[in-house]
Amino acid sequence: MSILWEKEAETKFQALLAKIPIFMRPIAQDKVSKKAESLARSLNHTEINEKDIVDAFFSETPFGFHGPMKNDMEEIGIDYKKYGHQ
Repeated sequence: MSILWEKEAETKFQALLAKIPIFMRPIAQDKVSKKAESLARSLNHTEINEKDIVDAFFSETPFGFHGPMKNDMEEIGIDYKKYGHQ
């Protein structure tokens, strides 16, 4: 059974996906959403929240792309540093 998403977290997830090149987007959507769901379940969350998506993006995005990903997060108002990422 799928876990629910907090509305704001889902909106930010979709905004981040929109910044990924179209040919990579389906792969990113699949990997990151599954990771976010896994993280949420492991922490007994009832919904996927912003921290779950941030942690999932950092986990599933190759390190070489973290710079652009961080810029994208900042552009849409995600403070990834408050979740322990640098």
